[in-house]
Amino acid sequence: MPGPVDDPRPSRYGAARGFRLAGIGSFAPDEVVTNADLAALGCDAEWILERTGIRERRHAPAHMATSDLAVAAARNLFRRCGRSPAEVDLLVLGTFTPDTSIPSSACLVQAQLGLDAPAMDVTAACAGFVYALVTAAQFLASGSSRLALVIGADTNSRVVDPLDVKTWPLFGDGAGAVLLERDDGPDGAGYGLLAHALGSDGRGAELLVCPMSGTRRPVSAEGLARREQYMRMEGRAVFKWAIRLAADNIAAVVERAGLSMDRIDAFVLHQANLRIVDGVREALGLPAERVVVNIDRYGNTSSGSIPLALDEAWSEGRVGPGSTVVVCGCGGGLAWGSAVWTL
Repeated sequence: MPGPVDDPRPSRYGAARGFRLAGIGSFAPDEVVTNADLAALGCDAEWILERTGIRERRHAPAHMATSDLAVAAARNLFRRCGRSPAEVDLLVLGTFTPDTSIPSSACLVQAQLGLDAPAMDVTAACAGFVYALVTAAQFLASGSSRLALVIGADTNSRVVDPLDVKTWPLFGDGAGAVLLERDDGPDGAGYGLLAHALGSDGRGAELLVCPMSGTRRPVSAEGLARREQYMRMEGRAVFKWAIRLAADNIAAVVERAGLSMDRIDAFVLHQANLRIVDGVREALGLPAERVVVNIDRYGNTSSGSIPLALDEAWSEGRVGPGSTVVVCGCGGGLAWGSAVWTL
């Protein structure tokens, strides 16, 4: 049977307008792990840089979990934008590395921030932030929410095998958060998600999987001996799929928004591998200066990747209020999502 690489599934399109970006923040742990630091594990520092573009990544200390990363990103957001957590009426957290299976990490974040709001996790691996963004956008567009907090956070260093020298160097830990406010004014329809596209293809489930992490294969001594609690990735197949999928998805969602590529101020792609980002950029004919890249310093932070990169672009003045950006994430599931977003 043809697989997702050669027979891609279609995306589902939509839009959700009428909200603006009211705040943005991010957080990465203090511990910097360089390629040279990984040499003791048998990793080739030059191979890592040449094949992925990664020079270093961040690892969370033992006492810190995904909810802690998410809370730190949110607190940085509130500190910068001057808004109060008490105003938030919805929290959506994108993550595939929750603190626990029960309760959700979103509930733990809600408690730590003191929110009076419903909270939910959204699991779509490296597409997690886009899925969370689109989910919250529906609440805002319908009027069910007026101020939504969307966070992407993952602690990948806990789920990737340190003995897997081809996969361990790719991943880091981090989080990013955005605060979205409904705009009922006459100009509000020009803001928000001008178009979005989501998709999934479970035929590729085995390409990115933690075999012993749920009810299919409960934790056992035998599984631990086989290191089945860790992520396994078919890197070559995922690489080929991601470039083709992201390029096609971005082109389609920009067209759906009624825009041309030169109307987009910045492209914020999931930071999985610099070769993937460059491959997508070349396929779409984009100038390098309009594609945000920070994978060299953070590695692949999964759900944290896009908001972390967007926050950097915001802080550097590359984007600001009224800018139109494209966000695109794809990964395990297989799942993917893109959106044309006027901030």
